[in-house]
Amino acid sequence: MRLASGPAGAPTVVLLHGWTATADINWFSCYGALAEHYQVIAFDHRGHGRGIRSRRPFRLEDCADDVVAVADALGVDTFIPVGYSMGGPIAQLTWQRHRSRVDGLVLCATTPYFAGKRPERLSFMGLTGLATLARFTPAQARDWITDQVYLQRKSEAWGDWAAEQVAAHDWKAILEAGRAIGEFSSSDWVGDIDVPTSVVVTMQDPVVPLRRQAKLWRWIPDAEAFRVEGGHDAVVANARQFVPQLQRAIRSVVARSTRPG
Repeated sequence: MRLASGPAGAPTVVLLHGWTATADINWFSCYGALAEHYQVIAFDHRGHGRGIRSRRPFRLEDCADDVVAVADALGVDTFIPVGYSMGGPIAQLTWQRHRSRVDGLVLCATTPYFAGKRPERLSFMGLTGLATLARFTPAQARDWITDQVYLQRKSEAWGDWAAEQVAAHDWKAILEAGRAIGEFSSSDWVGDIDVPTSVVVTMQDPVVPLRRQAKLWRWIPDAEAFRVEGGHDAVVANARQFVPQLQRAIRSVVARSTRPG
Protein backbone atom coordinates (compact mmCIF):
# COMPACT_ATOMS: atom_id res chain seq x y z
CA MET A 1 0.00 0.00 0.00
CA ARG A 2 1.12 3.54 -0.77
CA LEU A 3 0.25 6.42 1.54
CA ALA A 4 1.24 10.02 0.99
CA SER A 5 0.32 12.85 3.32
CA GLY A 6 -0.52 16.08 1.54
CA PRO A 7 -1.34 19.43 3.14
CA ALA A 8 -3.28 19.31 6.39
CA GLY A 9 -7.00 19.04 5.73
CA ALA A 10 -6.52 18.23 2.05
CA PRO A 11 -9.04 15.91 0.35
CA THR A 12 -8.20 12.23 0.13
CA VAL A 13 -7.89 10.49 -3.24
CA VAL A 14 -7.89 6.70 -3.52
CA LEU A 15 -6.13 5.49 -6.67
CA LEU A 16 -7.68 2.35 -8.19
CA HIS A 17 -5.53 0.58 -10.77
CA GLY A 18 -6.36 -1.34 -13.92
CA TRP A 19 -6.51 -5.02 -14.80
CA THR A 20 -3.22 -6.97 -14.54
CA ALA A 21 -1.45 -3.91 -13.15
CA THR A 22 -0.61 -3.01 -9.56
CA ALA A 23 -0.99 0.32 -7.80
CA ASP A 24 2.66 1.20 -8.44
CA ILE A 25 2.75 0.04 -12.06
CA ASN A 26 -0.39 2.00 -12.87
CA TRP A 27 0.19 5.14 -10.81
CA PHE A 28 3.92 5.60 -10.21
CA SER A 29 4.02 8.58 -12.57
CA CYS A 30 1.31 10.35 -10.54
CA TYR A 31 2.29 9.90 -6.89
CA GLY A 32 4.58 12.90 -6.50
CA ALA A 33 2.34 15.42 -8.23
CA LEU A 34 -0.81 14.32 -6.39
CA ALA A 35 0.86 14.23 -2.97
CA GLU A 36 1.61 17.94 -3.23
CA HIS A 37 -2.12 18.69 -2.94
CA TYR A 38 -3.95 15.62 -1.59
CA GLN A 39 -3.84 12.77 0.86
CA VAL A 40 -3.08 9.83 -1.43
CA ILE A 41 -3.97 6.18 -0.89
CA ALA A 42 -3.14 3.43 -3.38
CA PHE A 43 -3.26 -0.33 -2.93
CA ASP A 44 -3.31 -3.51 -5.01
CA HIS A 45 -6.70 -5.01 -5.80
CA ARG A 46 -7.59 -8.60 -5.02
CA GLY A 47 -5.34 -11.09 -6.75
CA HIS A 48 -3.11 -8.34 -8.14
CA GLY A 49 0.42 -7.91 -6.80
CA ARG A 50 0.18 -7.99 -3.02
CA GLY A 51 -3.58 -7.67 -2.96
CA ILE A 52 -5.97 -9.83 -0.93
CA ARG A 53 -5.96 -13.55 -1.68
CA SER A 54 -9.36 -15.17 -1.47
CA ARG A 55 -10.91 -18.52 -2.34
CA ARG A 56 -14.02 -16.67 -3.49
CA PRO A 57 -14.33 -15.85 -7.20
CA PHE A 58 -13.11 -12.35 -8.07
CA ARG A 59 -15.90 -9.75 -7.93
CA LEU A 60 -15.66 -6.06 -8.68
CA GLU A 61 -18.20 -5.47 -5.90
CA ASP A 62 -15.78 -6.95 -3.38
CA CYS A 63 -13.07 -4.62 -4.68
CA ALA A 64 -15.41 -1.67 -4.09
CA ASP A 65 -16.03 -2.85 -0.54
CA ASP A 66 -12.26 -3.16 -0.09
CA VAL A 67 -11.89 0.55 -0.87
CA VAL A 68 -14.13 1.43 2.07
CA ALA A 69 -12.46 -1.15 4.31
CA VAL A 70 -9.05 0.43 3.62
CA ALA A 71 -10.47 3.90 4.31
CA ASP A 72 -11.95 2.63 7.56
CA ALA A 73 -8.63 1.12 8.63
CA LEU A 74 -6.89 4.44 7.96
CA GLY A 75 -9.56 6.54 9.68
CA VAL A 76 -10.66 8.23 6.46
CA ASP A 77 -14.32 9.27 6.40
CA THR A 78 -14.89 10.44 2.83
CA PHE A 79 -12.70 10.34 -0.25
CA ILE A 80 -12.52 10.65 -4.03
CA PRO A 81 -12.05 7.32 -5.88
CA VAL A 82 -9.83 7.74 -8.94
CA GLY A 83 -10.28 4.72 -11.19
CA TYR A 84 -8.23 3.74 -14.24
CA SER A 85 -9.62 1.18 -16.71
CA MET A 86 -10.83 -1.67 -14.42
CA GLY A 87 -10.52 0.81 -11.57
CA GLY A 88 -13.33 2.78 -13.22
CA PRO A 89 -15.99 0.14 -12.54
CA ILE A 90 -14.60 -0.26 -9.03
CA ALA A 91 -14.94 3.49 -8.47
CA GLN A 92 -18.49 3.50 -9.85
CA LEU A 93 -19.45 0.58 -7.63
CA THR A 94 -17.90 2.28 -4.62
CA TRP A 95 -20.32 5.16 -5.18
CA GLN A 96 -23.26 2.81 -5.75
CA ARG A 97 -22.59 0.70 -2.65
CA HIS A 98 -21.23 3.38 -0.29
CA ARG A 99 -22.66 6.69 -1.45
CA SER A 100 -22.14 8.50 1.85
CA ARG A 101 -18.39 7.90 1.69
CA VAL A 102 -17.75 9.30 -1.80
CA ASP A 103 -17.06 13.02 -2.30
CA GLY A 104 -16.70 12.72 -6.06
CA LEU A 105 -15.40 10.48 -8.84
CA VAL A 106 -12.53 10.67 -11.32
CA LEU A 107 -12.83 8.04 -14.05
CA CYS A 108 -9.89 7.51 -16.43
CA ALA A 109 -9.65 5.47 -19.64
CA THR A 110 -12.81 3.62 -18.69
CA THR A 111 -16.43 3.06 -19.58
CA PRO A 112 -19.90 2.11 -18.29
CA TYR A 113 -19.40 -1.34 -19.92
CA PHE A 114 -16.50 -3.17 -21.54
CA ALA A 115 -18.15 -5.95 -23.56
CA GLY A 116 -20.80 -4.74 -25.95
CA LYS A 117 -20.87 -6.78 -29.16
CA ARG A 118 -21.25 -10.55 -29.11
CA PRO A 119 -17.59 -11.38 -30.04
CA GLU A 120 -16.41 -9.17 -27.18
CA ARG A 121 -18.78 -10.86 -24.74
CA LEU A 122 -17.62 -14.29 -25.84
CA SER A 123 -13.99 -13.23 -25.45
CA PHE A 124 -14.51 -12.10 -21.88
CA MET A 125 -16.63 -15.18 -21.12
CA GLY A 126 -13.78 -17.36 -22.33
CA LEU A 127 -11.71 -16.11 -19.43
CA THR A 128 -13.93 -18.12 -17.09
CA GLY A 129 -12.63 -21.34 -18.61
CA LEU A 130 -9.09 -20.04 -18.56
CA ALA A 131 -9.47 -19.21 -14.89
CA THR A 132 -10.38 -22.83 -14.21
CA LEU A 133 -7.41 -23.98 -16.26
CA ALA A 134 -5.15 -21.60 -14.33
CA ARG A 135 -5.78 -23.55 -11.14
CA PHE A 136 -3.82 -26.43 -12.64
CA THR A 137 -1.49 -24.76 -15.18
CA PRO A 138 -0.67 -21.25 -13.92
CA ALA A 139 2.35 -21.01 -16.22
CA GLN A 140 0.11 -21.26 -19.29
CA ALA A 141 -2.19 -18.60 -17.90
CA ARG A 142 0.76 -16.36 -17.14
CA ASP A 143 2.13 -16.73 -20.67
CA TRP A 144 -1.27 -15.97 -22.20
CA ILE A 145 -1.74 -12.82 -20.15
CA THR A 146 1.83 -11.72 -20.91
CA ASP A 147 1.04 -11.85 -24.61
CA GLN A 148 -2.30 -10.05 -24.30
CA VAL A 149 -2.12 -7.16 -21.86
CA TYR A 150 -0.18 -3.95 -22.47
CA LEU A 151 0.96 -3.38 -18.89
CA GLN A 152 2.55 -6.81 -18.81
CA ARG A 153 4.43 -6.27 -22.03
CA LYS A 154 5.84 -2.99 -20.81
CA SER A 155 7.15 -4.36 -17.53
CA GLU A 156 10.45 -5.50 -19.02
CA ALA A 157 11.25 -1.97 -20.21
CA TRP A 158 10.44 -0.51 -16.80
CA GLY A 159 12.86 -2.74 -14.93
CA ASP A 160 12.94 -5.58 -12.46
CA TRP A 161 10.67 -3.85 -9.94
CA ALA A 162 7.68 -4.04 -12.29
CA ALA A 163 8.39 -7.62 -13.29
CA GLU A 164 8.56 -8.60 -9.64
CA GLN A 165 5.18 -7.01 -8.95
CA VAL A 166 3.60 -8.81 -11.90
CA ALA A 167 5.15 -12.11 -10.80
CA ALA A 168 3.24 -11.81 -7.52
CA HIS A 169 -0.17 -11.95 -9.23
CA ASP A 170 -2.66 -14.69 -8.40
CA TRP A 171 -3.28 -15.72 -11.99
CA LYS A 172 -6.55 -17.47 -11.29
CA ALA A 173 -7.90 -14.23 -9.79
CA ILE A 174 -6.48 -12.19 -12.66
CA LEU A 175 -8.35 -14.29 -15.18
CA GLU A 176 -11.53 -14.21 -13.12
CA ALA A 177 -11.16 -10.43 -13.04
CA GLY A 178 -11.20 -10.41 -16.82
CA ARG A 179 -14.51 -12.23 -16.75
CA ALA A 180 -15.88 -9.80 -14.15
CA ILE A 181 -14.86 -6.85 -16.31
CA GLY A 182 -16.67 -8.37 -19.28
CA GLU A 183 -19.83 -8.82 -17.25
CA PHE A 184 -19.79 -5.33 -15.74
CA SER A 185 -22.30 -2.72 -16.82
CA SER A 186 -23.44 0.41 -15.01
CA SER A 187 -25.66 1.47 -17.91
CA ASP A 188 -28.84 1.16 -15.86
CA TRP A 189 -27.67 3.33 -12.96
CA VAL A 190 -24.68 5.43 -14.01
CA GLY A 191 -27.08 8.28 -14.77
CA ASP A 192 -27.99 8.39 -11.08
CA ILE A 193 -24.49 9.37 -9.97
CA ASP A 194 -25.01 12.51 -7.93
CA VAL A 195 -21.47 13.51 -6.93
CA PRO A 196 -19.11 15.74 -8.93
CA THR A 197 -17.45 13.61 -11.59
CA SER A 198 -14.58 14.08 -14.00
CA VAL A 199 -13.85 11.76 -16.91
CA VAL A 200 -10.29 11.62 -18.26
CA VAL A 201 -10.62 10.46 -21.87
CA THR A 202 -7.74 8.71 -23.65
CA MET A 203 -8.40 9.86 -27.18
CA GLN A 204 -6.39 7.19 -29.07
CA ASP A 205 -7.35 4.22 -26.92
CA PRO A 206 -7.52 0.85 -28.75
CA VAL A 207 -8.69 -0.98 -25.61
CA VAL A 208 -11.57 1.20 -24.43
CA PRO A 209 -13.07 2.82 -27.55
CA LEU A 210 -13.50 6.58 -27.51
CA ARG A 211 -17.24 6.27 -28.11
CA ARG A 212 -17.67 4.32 -24.87
CA GLN A 213 -15.60 6.76 -22.86
CA ALA A 214 -17.75 9.52 -24.34
CA LYS A 215 -20.90 7.68 -23.22
CA LEU A 216 -19.60 7.65 -19.66
CA TRP A 217 -19.08 11.41 -19.81
CA ARG A 218 -22.50 12.04 -21.37
CA TRP A 219 -24.46 9.68 -19.14
CA ILE A 220 -23.21 11.03 -15.81
CA PRO A 221 -25.04 14.27 -14.99
CA ASP A 222 -22.80 17.36 -15.18
CA ALA A 223 -19.62 15.32 -15.64
CA GLU A 224 -16.64 17.21 -17.04
CA ALA A 225 -14.28 15.73 -19.60
CA PHE A 226 -10.49 16.10 -19.72
CA ARG A 227 -8.80 14.83 -22.87
CA VAL A 228 -5.41 13.16 -23.22
CA GLU A 229 -3.88 12.45 -26.62
CA GLY A 230 -2.75 8.92 -25.93
CA GLY A 231 -3.67 5.27 -25.81
CA HIS A 232 -4.76 3.01 -22.98
CA ASP A 233 -1.32 3.26 -21.40
CA ALA A 234 -1.35 7.07 -21.41
CA VAL A 235 -0.79 7.25 -17.64
CA VAL A 236 2.69 5.87 -18.34
CA ALA A 237 3.46 6.45 -22.01
CA ASN A 238 2.08 10.02 -22.05
CA ALA A 239 2.60 10.90 -18.41
CA ARG A 240 3.68 14.49 -19.16
CA GLN A 241 0.23 15.16 -20.57
CA PHE A 242 -1.78 12.71 -18.48
CA VAL A 243 -0.65 13.82 -15.03
CA PRO A 244 -1.54 17.52 -15.48
CA GLN A 245 -4.94 16.53 -16.89
CA LEU A 246 -5.51 14.20 -13.95
CA GLN A 247 -4.67 17.06 -11.59
CA ARG A 248 -7.17 19.31 -13.38
CA ALA A 249 -9.81 16.59 -13.24
CA ILE A 250 -9.40 16.17 -9.48
CA ARG A 251 -9.37 19.93 -8.88
CA SER A 252 -12.64 20.17 -10.79
CA VAL A 253 -14.26 17.55 -8.56
CA VAL A 254 -12.99 19.21 -5.39
CA ALA A 255 -14.20 22.63 -6.54
CA ARG A 256 -17.69 21.27 -7.26
CA SER A 257 -18.01 19.26 -4.08
CA THR A 258 -20.66 20.44 -1.63
CA ARG A 259 -19.19 18.65 1.35
CA PRO A 260 -17.87 20.86 4.13
CA GLY A 261 -14.12 21.25 4.60
